[in-house]
Amino acid sequence: MDLKLYYKPECPFCVRVLDFMKENNIELEMKNIHDGTNKEDLIKKGGKDQVPCLFIDGKAMYESLDIIDFLKQTFNK
Repeated sequence: MDLKLYYKPECPFCVRVLDFMKENNIELEMKNIHDGTNKEDLIKKGGKDQVPCLFIDGKAMYESLDIIDFLKQTFNK
């Protein structure tokens, strides 16, 4: 499964997801939208610049609680 998380450090919803990942030792490919062309890539792939955005095999998931629920189920936490 290909997982990529687009985030920005100052976003409280992103922090919620990042904190959950840290507490549960979950590591994913991370894409800070302030770095390089990550924001443009996010918009091109997902259609909007909303973060957090978890791409699951190329499909975008945007809501922080939905992302956390997905991570719980996927990583059995």
